[in-house]
Amino acid sequence: MITVAALVSHPPLLFRELGGRSDPVAELRSAALDAVRAVAVAADQVVVVGPADQSRGWDAAAGVDVRRFGGPGEGSCPPGLPLPLGVGSRLLEEAGWTGPVDLVSVRASAESEELDVLADTLAGRSGRTGLLLLGDGSARRGTAAPGYVDERAFPWDDAVARALAEGDAASLARLDVPLAEELMVHGCASFRLLGAVGERCGPPSRAALIYRGDPFGVTYFTALWGFPAR
Repeated sequence: MITVAALVSHPPLLFRELGGRSDPVAELRSAALDAVRAVAVAADQVVVVGPADQSRGWDAAAGVDVRRFGGPGEGSCPPGLPLPLGVGSRLLEEAGWTGPVDLVSVRASAESEELDVLADTLAGRSGRTGLLLLGDGSARRGTAAPGYVDERAFPWDDAVARALAEGDAASLARLDVPLAEELMVHGCASFRLLGAVGERCGPPSRAALIYRGDPFGVTYFTALWGFPAR
């Protein structure tokens, strides 16, 4: 059963070696580690889920080559884990997690049926299971943002933030996928999956939006949901 779920954004700068002397995402890092530590306390096993080009399981021992995401030698690296799963694995490591880990990627535009199947599988797991979901919000919130400015990004992110803070699973499960694609949301599948899991595990006994910011024109979130024992 799912006992706790954390939603954390996954900029490459969460790999500390990419940030230089001054940590440019210090607030996000602190919030993310707090959330991951809370998952570790409430779970005996962790499933990490993040968006990628295809839906599949990954070898938890595969590791991540940080050079692919901005370090020297970027072009000569082996594929390794996709960025979201790499960030999730690193956060677990930095939080001191040593228990079992499963890594799963989902397509950014996954159909609801696919997410429903995955949510059923996660909710039906035996033992105390923690869920670590990786996902960014919109990337069109400023002139320096990857997608420049789109005024629709602001209410879209506001709605996601409100749902995360209030434990509103239904709103997350039914996010507008075509609009999310236009807003360059690299995390819509993760938000929707959290909603689908929440609908199966019951209303969260606690829900908190720990962090929200858009330092580079991309919205980053950190949220934590706890679920009652069944």
